Amino acid sequence: MAGDSKWRKMKLALGLNTCLYLPKTTDDDDDVSTHSPSSRAHAPPRASDVRHRMPTTPTPSSSGLRISKYGIKSLSKQMCAICLTSMKATGGHAIFTAECSHSFHFHCITSNVKHGNRICPVCRAKWKEIPLESSGSSRVKSSTDSDSWMILQGMSHQQMHSSRNAPSLFQAPEPSIFDDDEPVNQKVEIFSGDSDSNGVEMRTYPEISAVAKSACFDNFGILINLKAPVTKGDLNTRAPLDLVTVLDISGSMTGTKIALLKQAMGFVVQNLGPLDRLSVIAFSSSARRLFPLRRMTETGKQESLQIINSLVANGGTNIAEALKKGAKVMNERKFKNPVSSMILLSDGQDTYTSISPRKTGSQTDYQTLLPSSMQSKKDETRIPVHTFGFGMDHDASAMHSISEHSGGMFSFIEAENVIQDAFAQCIGGLLSVVVQELWVEVECVHPVLRLGSIKAGSYKVGIDENGRSGYIQVGDLYAEEERDFLIAMDIPVEEFGDEMSLVKFRVIHKDPIKKTEVVVGGHGDVTISRPESTLGKQIVSIEVDRQRNRLRAASAMAEARAAAERGNLAAATSVLEDCRKKLVESVSTRSGDRLCVGLVAELREMKERMASQRVYESSGRAYVLSGLSSHSWQRATARGDSTEMTSQIQSYQTQSMVNMVNLSQTMCFSRSPSTSMVNPSPKNKKSLRSIHSFPPPQPR
Repeated sequence: MAGDSKWRKMKLALGLNTCLYLPKTTDDDDDVSTHSPSSRAHAPPRASDVRHRMPTTPTPSSSGLRISKYGIKSLSKQMCAICLTSMKATGGHAIFTAECSHSFHFHCITSNVKHGNRICPVCRAKWKEIPLESSGSSRVKSSTDSDSWMILQGMSHQQMHSSRNAPSLFQAPEPSIFDDDEPVNQKVEIFSGDSDSNGVEMRTYPEISAVAKSACFDNFGILINLKAPVTKGDLNTRAPLDLVTVLDISGSMTGTKIALLKQAMGFVVQNLGPLDRLSVIAFSSSARRLFPLRRMTETGKQESLQIINSLVANGGTNIAEALKKGAKVMNERKFKNPVSSMILLSDGQDTYTSISPRKTGSQTDYQTLLPSSMQSKKDETRIPVHTFGFGMDHDASAMHSISEHSGGMFSFIEAENVIQDAFAQCIGGLLSVVVQELWVEVECVHPVLRLGSIKAGSYKVGIDENGRSGYIQVGDLYAEEERDFLIAMDIPVEEFGDEMSLVKFRVIHKDPIKKTEVVVGGHGDVTISRPESTLGKQIVSIEVDRQRNRLRAASAMAEARAAAERGNLAAATSVLEDCRKKLVESVSTRSGDRLCVGLVAELREMKERMASQRVYESSGRAYVLSGLSSHSWQRATARGDSTEMTSQIQSYQTQSMVNMVNLSQTMCFSRSPSTSMVNPSPKNKKSLRSIHSFPPPQPR
């Protein structure tokens, strides 16, 4: 009965085109201990030997049949019916068990199949699934890993689908209200850690330290730098996540793309914890919720992977309906985790939604693709949509607009094989949120001073009518993430006093784990000295000059993009080149500042991607928009393959992102979820493949 039960499980996995985990049996342990008695005779069972590990999605390069030496329990006591020799696991041969339950040496049965024989040599049953050898290999070697995976390849695509017992994903009716989400686990205690480490670190920098009493200084810059606290990144010290992934499975995703998407989603599922919840929306001509928000326990992961692996690409592209479905999941859920986010991936353009030009000009209003409930508003907690343009044919303008209006990031996946790393970087951040609802208040101290401007990129800012105070609405921060905002004001002549107090800042945010309000600052003022005279040229703050360069570069990117959309590539490249020259001559660039040196290289790269209309439309537009997204929000995005861009992209990448990307690149799918945010140990760490989009971070 035990063998029959395992065979039924294997057939179910085959029907869903997934991998099947075959646990090591008692007999297998005996065989191994016989082989190495000194190391196994008295050793207690290890956690890794009994821990259930989730099946990974087959990669596009997976072919043929891979069977471990650890088979079903009875295999080690049988003989191969073809060569009549033992099939003990220690014999060094892979074992194939057919759907009729008869077993053979893999190399023996593949010899039969190679000559066209698809009949069981023992019972004469006709097989639907057959063993196939990988090309270029005469024999598939048995695995030496302690955990075993089996991937079976069917005789044909049609036969594989005919053998499925599971109903089509798009046949089961959806509920009218999506309030069937799995309850969050409120019984698990989340440790909040030391209270001293939960506050945001704040630093301020005036442009220069002294202004003569008889002098005035227009557009004087004051920088405020915020840095989020460090987190351990494990399941017990981070805020749980509600994640909705909206995935394009249109006809253009057929083949390698859909396989890479399944693999990337498999990685996401693997690295979510039992307190995190996931829901998947698949869309082509229409959109469908594949399953409600469910906790990623071992069972939840298994069921999610089976559904994801069964996706088939066909149909058109209906992004608007897919986003409405994703918003419906978020808006109608009965329970909520502290952190919420959406991921949207598409490789095409919405062919079902009518998008009209804006009333004020000819630019298309892509904001209509995003449901009104998902668009960021001043006083509401928003749910960001992180968009991923996959390949060269996606609608970069639409994807950027969706992310920009929801508070998310737009990433350009130019090389299709880095999709998993792009997803890894994104969830590396989402699984490390330590600050929420961050709000910065600024107030003038000296009675004659007024705020001139607050430069904060895409973040919402405001200045009161008399110019005495203002605010910046920031939102969430990942662990160790930094934000820089530049305040400008005019410094008048000051005849009295040797010192002038300019402004004071106060930072307010919520701790997502403790759910308490944290207040930082509000006491110390930013001051400068007012001597009778200043000798020589004042030293400009590198921090202020750096941020001026970042803002100048972002403005040039936006201006160049607007010119390119009008078809004036000459004007676009001229804007980029002029900005690049100014940055080269700046104080921070000449001092070797990493961000500024990277900005110079990025502007050069963008100029090259505007060399012709064809180049701009194929990759330049997406590259520029992804760069704008990164600099406007001061958060890492994935984009392009430029080797010169590595130093710039590092500027916003956090250690949690790096850890997750490293995990993706080492392909450690068997890692326990509880340790998924930890760097692989040096002795187990594999060499990483070259990938320019995700370099390790460096000190700012």
